[in-house]
Order: sequence, then structure tokens, then C-alpha cells
Amino acid sequence: MNYFNIASIPGDGIGPEVMNEGYKVLKAMENLHGGLSFKIEEFDWNCTRYIKTGTMMPDNGLDILKDYDSILFGAVGAPEVPDHISVWQLILPIRRAFQQYVNLRPIKLLKGIESPLRNKTEKDIDFIVIRENTEGEYSNSGGKLHENTPHETVIQNSVFTRFGTERIVKYAFQYAKQKGKSKLSVATKSNAMNYSMPFWDDIVREISRDYPNIPFHLYHIDALAAFFVLKPEEFEVVVGSNLFGDILTDLGAAVAGGIGIAPSGNINPEGDYPSMFEPIHGSAPDITGKGIANPIAQIWSVGLMLEHLGYSDLASVIMAAIEKAIEKGEALTPDLGGNGTTDAFGDAIVSEILKGVEV
Repeated sequence: MNYFNIASIPGDGIGPEVMNEGYKVLKAMENLHGGLSFKIEEFDWNCTRYIKTGTMMPDNGLDILKDYDSILFGAVGAPEVPDHISVWQLILPIRRAFQQYVNLRPIKLLKGIESPLRNKTEKDIDFIVIRENTEGEYSNSGGKLHENTPHETVIQNSVFTRFGTERIVKYAFQYAKQKGKSKLSVATKSNAMNYSMPFWDDIVREISRDYPNIPFHLYHIDALAAFFVLKPEEFEVVVGSNLFGDILTDLGAAVAGGIGIAPSGNINPEGDYPSMFEPIHGSAPDITGKGIANPIAQIWSVGLMLEHLGYSDLASVIMAAIEKAIEKGEALTPDLGGNGTTDAFGDAIVSEILKGVEV
């Protein structure tokens, strides 16, 4: 029996609603695979806690999390709390302290979901974006001068280290090699950002020498964004800096049907710390409590977690079950054109899992 201790942070808004469907899937995995057991401990670290205590998580929150096998995250954010507080006091400290320097985001059009791109099918939109997750443009470096005067100045620095850049680029090349992909696409903007991006490009060229069978292509970020729309079928593995990867993955999610469906993994490849898995959608306060949130992204994130834990076969079962439930269409949530509930759609996916969906 393999036991996994999972820390769960459902968060705000629809986070707890979709997280419950993730729990159902983990229970189904236990039933499907007799050698698996998941112990889930839930933490109420969210904006409600911030309003009450002034902190999103306790001072020893990172110490609490560090010994878990993995972390599941729901969503964070509330109208009463500025986004930079909820993000910088919860998600980003976890990513950085646990060296989750790989943000892994599948861009995949699921069977039964229509892309907003004309004539594109699931065969055309199926690639992965690897985003650097701990430095770059989202580095906590900068400040304000002469606040509340006509000379008020704000400085926001980007920080690119050789260590950080090398490890994300190596991961991308190695991922492409292990998955049998034929090419790597790299986001840059070296024609305008004349220090950070030429540095990034040079490191890509250096690392590429160790992977002679994986050709790479450097794309300026603006052109790359356009190509995501015009010819998504050209891509297999894409790597980008923190900001570029963030923007590209939201765009990629949109062409694959919407950010309400898309998952992500914050990965510490070395396994020194737990990795964290979450949907990329927000807390959606406008539909909180209505029971209509789409649980696919959270359930897909559970699949990414299982793959990371060494159970790729079970991750494939989850994906097949999601697509089968979409195809049947009996419990689709309103965003997919149905009138089903979060709970009912989650149950439909679990039902397909327990049938032993063929993969």
C-alpha cells in the first residue's frame, strides 16, 4: 500500500466547491487502485482568514506544509482583499520557498469542447507550456520614491539568474526528450529587452548543445502569441520566463476552451519539497455559492498530481473520464452549455472513472 499525505488549501470563492470534486476523484482512485491511499488535511488559509487575522496563512505555514507529499490548491481572491496581498502572502511564498520553479500547464483541447478558433480540433491543440516560476519579471525587487508627489516614481525590477534560467531551460529540453517531442519553442523579446532576454537566449543556445536531437526555435513573445492563435498545431513544448509564460498560458487556455478548464502544476522536480497543483481559474465571486462552477480544472490538476507522483496510468484514466463525461453531456455546467451543477458534473466524471474507462 502506498500512502500519500496531501495538504489541501481550498482557498476562496469557488475554490472549496471544486476542491470537493477533486476529493471525490482521489477516493475513486483508491477504489480503482487497491494499492493507493490518500490522507487529506485541509487548511483554511484564505482571504477570510486575512480579514480576521491580517495574514493569509500562519507564520509557520511553510513549515507545516513542507513534509507533505503534495499540495492541492483551489483558488484565491476576494473583492475585499487586494490581489497583490492574497497572491504575495500565499501562493508565491509557497512556490518560492519550495523551489517550485517549473509551472507546468497543458494546453489541450478536450474532446467535446469547441475551440473559439475556427476549424481547430483536439488534434490541433495539444501542447505543453513550461513557465519559469520563481524569478524573472515577478521578482520581488523594486520600490517607490517620492510617494504622493508629482515626482512619484515606481521601479519594478526583473531578476534573471544563470542558475534559475539554466534549470528551467534544461527542464524544458529534458521534458521534450523524455516525451518524444520533436521540437522546443522558446519565448523571448531580445529585440527590445536588451539585457535579460539576450542573456536568456544565450543560455538556451548553450543548453541546446546537450540536446542535439531537439531543435529549438526562438520566438519573440508578440509573434508567439499570434501563432498560438493562428497555428497552435505547430507547438509541442514551449518554454518561457515567468511573465511571458503566464500570459501565454492564459491565451493557450482560451484557445483550448477557456481558463475555467485549465490546470497547472507548480513542480519541484528534485522532490526536495512538495509540489503544488491548482486550476488556473480564479475564485469567481460572481458565481460562488451557486453550485455551477466547472470542476474540470481542479480534477485535471489532481491528474497532474498523480502523474507527478508516478501514476501516469491513473492520470490517463482521469483524462479519459473527463472527456467521456463531456461527450455524454448529461451534467455539463453552464459554461459548457449545460444546466448541470458542480456536484453533478463531478459525479459524472467519477462514474466514468469507476467504470474503468479504457485509455
